[in-house]
Amino acid sequence: MKHVLLAMTLFTAIASAQLKPGDAENGHKIFLRNGCYQCHGTVGQGGSGGARLAQTKLTQAGLTAYVRNPRPGGMPPYRAKVMSDQELADVYAYIKSLPEPLLPKDIPQLRE
Repeated sequence: MKHVLLAMTLFTAIASAQLKPGDAENGHKIFLRNGCYQCHGTVGQGGSGGARLAQTKLTQAGLTAYVRNPRPGGMPPYRAKVMSDQELADVYAYIKSLPEPLLPKDIPQLRE
């Protein structure tokens, strides 16, 4: 099993190296269209059904590998027929474009 995951990650990394840079605006549209927001939140903040994606430490290849082959019982797999590697690159660009959350001290309502 480890060899299969390693091979898939390597293949994904090679394929990702051949992609155009991701388009964050298109990635946002895809994120909404494919329902990613339903579990991961509209700005990748996470929720009861999905992990936080904003400020992820995953690489583009890592995200693609996970989306293609998530752990059992987790999210459904998004194969290339549903979301191409380029579309995933766009979603990754969107996720990476999300700003850092404000610190509690920077939220006026929390200072009152």
